[in-house]
Amino acid sequence: MIYYDKVTKIYPDKSVALEDVTFGVEHDEFLTIVGHSGAGKSTLMKLLIAEDRPTRGSVFFESANIHKLDKKNMGKIRRRIGTIFQDYRLIPNKTVYENIAFAMEAAGRSDGEISADVPHVIELVNLGHKIWNFPGELSGGERQRVAIARAIVNQPDIVIADEPTGNLDPENTYEIVRILKKINELGTTVLLTTHNKGVVDALGGRVITMERGKVVKDSKDGKYVL
Repeated sequence: MIYYDKVTKIYPDKSVALEDVTFGVEHDEFLTIVGHSGAGKSTLMKLLIAEDRPTRGSVFFESANIHKLDKKNMGKIRRRIGTIFQDYRLIPNKTVYENIAFAMEAAGRSDGEISADVPHVIELVNLGHKIWNFPGELSGGERQRVAIARAIVNQPDIVIADEPTGNLDPENTYEIVRILKKINELGTTVLLTTHNKGVVDALGGRVITMERGKVVKDSKDGKYVL
């Protein structure tokens, strides 16, 4: 479904973010990418949604070379990818419901679809009791759950979770992991980046270890080794 083919990313200051990275991700897979800060994890995610371009190599979504697509076709790819950020990126003057509904409005969904689907995903992330609260009235864990609901409400094929538990305490961290696992079990491919050993060991799936821009280990046993 996704394939990184000999991808290298060198920034203008000559720093090397990625060096000759090659790996694939299958449909319905849950892949965790680990590594210290600066290892290249976030750069991989930015390349997938075309927020950045590789210096060399290619990134494929199915048969499409992402960085050779025009704006219209790249937009179609982005609509199939839901993204969860460490800093939530919620709209402060919109309620939980409105933040999630906004993602559907931006995708051109109808009022009927919005009224049917938003409550469903809010229940999926266990926030039914907070539906009319604003982000400033929520805990960090609750805000991240809103961000997850917003990322999945348009039923994407892939969810990217870039360090989603980085600002959370252990209890909220494992709640986010539980939700991501549930999303994957429902048929969505999940790409998670983290440096949290406990998260990796709890997931028990495939783990790619990054070090200084290179893939140094690709393991199916779900262990955190750095």
